[in-house]
Parts: sequence; structure tokens; C-alpha cells
Amino acid sequence: MDLGDVALFCSIASIGSLSGAGRQAGLSPMAVSRRLAALEKELGVRLFHRTTRSVSLTSDGETFLPLGQSMLEAREAAASAFAERREAGLSGVLKITAPNLIGRSIVVPLAVRLMAENPLLKVDLTLSDGIVDIVAVGIDVAIRVATLQESGLIAVKVADNPRILCAAPGHLRAYGAPQTLAELDDHVCLTIHAMDAWVFSRAGERVAKRVAGRLSASSVDAVRAACRAGAGFALLTYWDVAEDLANGSLVAVPIDDAETEPLAIWAVLPTRRHVPARVRHFIDEMKVRLSKSPG
Repeated sequence: MDLGDVALFCSIASIGSLSGAGRQAGLSPMAVSRRLAALEKELGVRLFHRTTRSVSLTSDGETFLPLGQSMLEAREAAASAFAERREAGLSGVLKITAPNLIGRSIVVPLAVRLMAENPLLKVDLTLSDGIVDIVAVGIDVAIRVATLQESGLIAVKVADNPRILCAAPGHLRAYGAPQTLAELDDHVCLTIHAMDAWVFSRAGERVAKRVAGRLSASSVDAVRAACRAGAGFALLTYWDVAEDLANGSLVAVPIDDAETEPLAIWAVLPTRRHVPARVRHFIDEMKVRLSKSPG
């Protein structure tokens, strides 16, 4: 199918006139009629009711119009994607939201590198441990750590990110480590607000274990800092504590009778259509970064 004929069809539908669409495209009325007839023959349907004064879409024309528009938009998106890389690298404003800790440790260094490699690229970054309405505020991509719920958004898995029960070496030397879920009752647990039950899995069943301690905080960063300082045990995701595990400031603590929650890091997009090259490249680079050891 000739996309030029599809574009001409969409133009006729918008203007409501073959001659008007012809003038806009620099074509004679006869040429417009010939190309429209070719498209109708290709589809096997009549697209317009024609009179001497006007044209109007048939029911088949109304059905084809959004399809034709999507075809043209896809062509434009493909051309734009490759033009960005071919001519000047990535460009435009990349609007990202991410959790505070992962945002600072992973997204910010990646964004700085992408800007250095692409002089026309700008980054607008919102760090928040809450859920940002990416459609309402015009975000291109949200980095989220969760078991995602059903929504109208598009989610791309970037990396596994299981929860890790951990503590500082000094705390383990002083108080030992729990071997079972029940033994968590005998230890100080550091919690995030509204998360006083830690989720585990036992024989394929979800287990919510209530925990308590002397410190509860509003952010992952605060709980991580308290845990590193030896204040107790914390249940955080792997990429929240990857560097601490690597350098030994925190130690992972396995539980014999349960497994921690197998979460993942997701890139959430407002729509699958017209994803700019800068967004696709950012997601690809996130996957590469999170496939490597911390550091």
C-alpha cells in the first residue's frame, strides 16, 4: 500500500475536498482522483461519497481513517527515531521519575552520561518514593519497583530486584541472625511507614510477617542508613543495597523456612505508540547497567 495515497486520503477527509487536498499536495484534481481510486482498489472498498460539490466518508472510509492515520504516525515515528541517532544523537527532553535511592545511585549517573554523549539531550528527573501519575504530569518513563497492578500503562521489565533481608556485620556479631520467620520476633526490625508487615513466600504461598522495632521511617534511604549504622534488620530490595552488599557494610541474611519477595524493576510508559528514541535508548541502557555488578 502506497503511504502517499494513504496521506492523500487523510488529507481529503480532513479538508473535505479533493481539489483542496490536491492544492495542498501540489496535485491536479485528476491526479488526486486517480490516486484515490488506486487506494480504493487496493482496499476493495469505496472510501468517499462524491458529489459535484463535496465529498464525505463512507462507513468503510470512517473505519479506515484511524487506521490510515496510525500508519502515517508509525512512518513518522520510525523516521524520527533513526533521524535522531543519525543526525545529532538523541535530542529533546527526557522526562523520568524514579525512586529516590535508585534514582540517585543509578539513574542520575546514567542520565549524566547520556547527556555527555548527546549534546542535544536534556533530562527532567523527578525522584519520589511515591507513585507519580505519569500521564497527568507528562512523564516519558517511570522507573518503578513493584509487583505491578493492571493499568492502561505499558511496563517493560528492566531487571530482577528481589527483596533482601540484611543487617550490618556489627549488629550480627552482637545479636546474631534469625533462622526462621518466627525468630524475627526476637530481633529489632527497621520499617518503612505503612509497611509493618514484611512479605515472604513459603511453599508458593504468600506470607505477610508482622515485624516491629524502634525505628520507622518515611524513606528507603533512611532505613538503609539506620541499617548500615547497626540499628537492626531491614528488608530492602537488592538494588537499594547492592553497593552495601558488595563492599561489606551490609550482609544478606537468608531465612531457612521462607523466601523473600521476587520483585523487579520496571520501566513504565504512558503509551506504546510513538515512543521517542531517547526513551527507548534510556531503557536499553538501564538494562545494560542493571545487568552488571554494582560500582
